[in-house]
Amino acid sequence: MKVVVKQGGAPADLDRFLLELKAGEVIFEEGDAGDEMFVIQSGTVEIVKKRKGVEKPLATLEKGDFFGEMSILENLPRTAKARAVTDVELVRIDQSTFDEMLRNNGEIAVRMLRKLCLRLRETTQLLEQSTGIRRSIEESSDIFSKAGARHDIYRLVPDAGGDDFFLNQEGDTTVGRVDPVTGIRPDVDLTSLDSQRSVSRRHAKVVRLGSEFEVVEDIGTMNGTFVNDRRIATGHPVRLRDGDKVRFGLVDLTFRVTQG
Repeated sequence: MKVVVKQGGAPADLDRFLLELKAGEVIFEEGDAGDEMFVIQSGTVEIVKKRKGVEKPLATLEKGDFFGEMSILENLPRTAKARAVTDVELVRIDQSTFDEMLRNNGEIAVRMLRKLCLRLRETTQLLEQSTGIRRSIEESSDIFSKAGARHDIYRLVPDAGGDDFFLNQEGDTTVGRVDPVTGIRPDVDLTSLDSQRSVSRRHAKVVRLGSEFEVVEDIGTMNGTFVNDRRIATGHPVRLRDGDKVRFGLVDLTFRVTQG
């Protein structure tokens, strides 16, 4: 997520929003009052929470990830501790700046909604477990589950070389990068091919319609999805045929069909 802070419609002096910390420094403690959230410009941050007096890691965040947003949304004390794993550079965002960012950057709003939806699903699952309500196999599946059976016929082949990405035999195949903020793990994880982080965390999905496939760009995608060098519109499916060139951000792949 690229951060652009504006004041009165023009880019603001980013320096006054920046916070630089050395490795090992604490950004905030669990239980602290707070009225700011943070976006990582560089470095790595670890989120930890005490359980029975022992600190347990919850997530490791990197450039483009955000944290501390609950203090902005609900003025609540910090629910976990954040500390710098490496030297880090953070953008501090207060409520007024956050409001302006939502007006100019849809990706942060979409990712925040996904994070809140994840928390709701986890809470619902805990409630169902505590009340003894049996859930169906379909209802019990979640975004942390391992991907289902992969297809040995339909796949995405990296133009730069490396292992092929086989599409799911059933349901959609999500494409993007692992998002430690929301917990979302795409079926096709392009992290290793995307040194410039041009691929959004949840970039697109490949939808199966019988023996046919379509690619659909997801809401909040920043750097575009292209089929045969033509950018596709968000939410509008485009048919894929054997040999079609597909680009997610700056990562080029080829859709291939292996005939039996």
